[in-house]
Amino acid sequence: MWHLPGELCADAVLLLSELATNAILHTVSTRFLCGAGLITDGRLRIEVHDGDCTGRALPRRDPDLDDESGRGLLLVQQIADAWGVDRSALTGGNAVWATLPTPR
Repeated sequence: MWHLPGELCADAVLLLSELATNAILHTVSTRFLCGAGLITDGRLRIEVHDGDCTGRALPRRDPDLDDESGRGLLLVQQIADAWGVDRSALTGGNAVWATLPTPR
């Protein structure tokens, strides 16, 4: 349908996995919504919406070299061309998003 290259799809899957994992591990939400879509400026946007209305910020830390976890948002920052957190109009919780450029 969108005819996106394999490398872009792999990056999108990794981003979605990291954002969904953060929603599971770091929110009080029991459900979350995931979405992906092409946006008007030629980028692929990945979103995860949770139902956490506590207003807590996403955890951001510098993991030690021997830590087995804690690098999800670092991966998102390195792979995505932009990312951020907004209040979700769909759930009232967090909407964490990331974008990837698509080939023209």
